[in-house]
Amino acid sequence: MCVGPSCHGASLFTTVLTFDQAEDEDHSLPPHLDGGGLFQSKLPPGILPHGLPQVKEVQPAITAVETEAAKHEHEKEIKELSEEQKQMIILSEDFRRFIDNAGRIMERALSEQVDVCIDYTGLLDGEEGSDEKSRARLSLNRVFVDERWSKSRCVTSLDWSPHYPELLLASYHINEDSPHDPDGVCLVWNTKFKKTTPEYIFHCQSPVMSSIFARFHPNLILGGTYSGQIVLWDNRVHKRTPIQRTPLSAAAHTHPVYCLNVVGTPNAHNLISISTDGRLCSWSLDNLSAPQETMELQNKQGKAMAIKSLAFPNNDVNNFVVGCEEGAICTACRHGSRAGVIETYEGHQGPVTGIHTHNVAGPIDFSHLFLSSSFDWTIKLWSLKENKPLYSLEDNGDYVYDVAWSPTHPALFAAVDGSGKLDLWNLNQETEAPMASVIVDGAPALNKVSWTQSGQHVTVGDDHGKIWVYDVGEQLATPRADEWSKFTNTLQELKFNQVEEEVDKVTMSAGQGSGLSSLASSLSSSPNPIR
Repeated sequence: MCVGPSCHGASLFTTVLTFDQAEDEDHSLPPHLDGGGLFQSKLPPGILPHGLPQVKEVQPAITAVETEAAKHEHEKEIKELSEEQKQMIILSEDFRRFIDNAGRIMERALSEQVDVCIDYTGLLDGEEGSDEKSRARLSLNRVFVDERWSKSRCVTSLDWSPHYPELLLASYHINEDSPHDPDGVCLVWNTKFKKTTPEYIFHCQSPVMSSIFARFHPNLILGGTYSGQIVLWDNRVHKRTPIQRTPLSAAAHTHPVYCLNVVGTPNAHNLISISTDGRLCSWSLDNLSAPQETMELQNKQGKAMAIKSLAFPNNDVNNFVVGCEEGAICTACRHGSRAGVIETYEGHQGPVTGIHTHNVAGPIDFSHLFLSSSFDWTIKLWSLKENKPLYSLEDNGDYVYDVAWSPTHPALFAAVDGSGKLDLWNLNQETEAPMASVIVDGAPALNKVSWTQSGQHVTVGDDHGKIWVYDVGEQLATPRADEWSKFTNTLQELKFNQVEEEVDKVTMSAGQGSGLSSLASSLSSSPNPIR
């Protein structure tokens, strides 16, 4: 039962306890005690009537103030917004930002899938789980593809955000089946959540041949296009088209830009770009209207080099390595008395498709090493201290399109080829065959390969617009403490074998020369020489 003024308004009714009396019965007392009807209308105190108690609803009293307030609330009408007001709200920047952020959060939440039956001991994997080789295998984690923006487009580059390790940037070539769509597309994928759509979508009117996150600016994305322009996107602006573009003029690039790299420090850094006509440009991200510096990279004959790949050694902003379409690899320098091409490395018999320098931190510095891939079906290991390859890996049976060192293991790297094969090589374990291999479903040509910063996943892009993310087995991905010293021994063995091969070649050629000389002298002394 509600008692007191505080209950007014809390409920429309008050509970009251009453008693139910039978009408055909007397008032609970016999006639000789009733006293001639003395208690007909009222019972003595302490004596209850017959029957069970009942609960009845009694409407509480309502004050005049409450009555007036209820009347005023009833008379108040809901004001309907006009169509013009609705459109102003929908088109406002605050509303668009709210819908965009709320939509991303809801999509991430709805896409999450948690495996409550996961077994961290590995005992439920059966016999295969106990095999050491199976723990070193590659297993498919997920595939990134968008029906509108990436399908039927060739993946041209992959890059990871240095500020948000879960964000993967991919650039795409033109989709010939959709002539009305933009020619160039860049998508940012989120590997942390199981969502199937890209985090950000950017595009421009020229195919994007290379793209990178601006190293010291977490919101900026740079793209090199087929037309020669360099474009800049900002994910803080609700705009999919570039916010800045470099000019198409003779002072900048007029050929496709396959090479982009941001070098320097947070307070002093530059964007380095190289086009296929051999022109190198250095840019400030604050002003893309004109390059700060330009340089023409030429070969020994003075001809421009068609450069398709670029890499800077670890913590070096001046010296770099480039790969050319004619098969040459060159080292060059931006500043100093020897600015330009310094040395040329001959070894490949076809266009160089990928260059990657060693950048794994550890007790021993291997920053002088780099890998190259080529159309000649080979991968070569080089040292900046040697003008010949230290080793040539010739296991592939198709064009090798890209190669990348592991970011955590000194002797581990990945390579992809045109047959859809992804290989992981551990030079400390085996130099004749990869430690793990997988053929991507459908066997598309794999154009690009990249590692996550943790070294636990490797990502490849194909020529159909799909990005495949593979988990790397812990036994293969995690380096042991002695891997650096073992890799030093491996390099010494490779160099020793190289010297032996050269000695054998010299000996064989010398032997063949002496044999031919003796044969010629015997023929000349013969009475009937052969004419």
